[in-house]
Amino acid sequence: MANKIDLEGKRAVITGGAQGIGYAIAERFVASGAAVALWDMDKDLTAKSVSKLSATGGKAFGFTVDVTDPSAVESATAQAKDAMGGIDILVCNAGIAGPAVPVLEYPVAEWNKVINLDLNAVFYCCKAVAPLMVAQNYGRIVNIASIAGKEGNPNASGYSAAKAGVIGFTKSLGKELAKHDIAVNCITPAAARTAIFDQITQQHIDFMLSKIPRERFVLVEEIAAMAAWLSSAENSFTTAGVFDISGGRATY
Repeated sequence: MANKIDLEGKRAVITGGAQGIGYAIAERFVASGAAVALWDMDKDLTAKSVSKLSATGGKAFGFTVDVTDPSAVESATAQAKDAMGGIDILVCNAGIAGPAVPVLEYPVAEWNKVINLDLNAVFYCCKAVAPLMVAQNYGRIVNIASIAGKEGNPNASGYSAAKAGVIGFTKSLGKELAKHDIAVNCITPAAARTAIFDQITQQHIDFMLSKIPRERFVLVEEIAAMAAWLSSAENSFTTAGVFDISGGRATY
């Protein structure tokens, strides 16, 4: 059984929360006493995920949100605040892999799509939610980046560039909000076997696995464990940080 991180009474928004890493984080948060609001584009899956979380005695809410639309994010922020009575934690997790092709063959439209969801949406969500945290002089933000943002995976330039942007953005925002007892950190996982694997080739999957000394993919529950501590009041000093969970792949 996982150790319990104290999130009792905290209220969390998790983007891409209906499945994969986002849902694992939601499960861990609920088990630790937090209320969660799942933001996801898949309405039916969000409803099922909220039902599963509620069945365990958790307090969960679901919102169909396109996080690449700033106005939709602002509206969802107000709705989540009303539903939970406030927002203490934001986890920016929603993302896509994009095509696995060389830079010279990368379609411009696909590049923009990846950057918009994997990077711009993180900015939109933080910009909308952070003012609530400043007003209450407390908050925790966890952005899900990737080891690809540090190393740059071949044939994944859009994804790598977006995740590198998330790392830089996290460092900037963490410094800006530090005096308000708001910790802003990011996690840089190695690949996890989630639905995002459906978007990439077996060759690329094999390449990612070959880079991991642990010789396996990270479990979503392992990422959730790290996110839970970073989202807790116990994380009272670390901010603008980058936390590797790469199975030994990361070298800096």
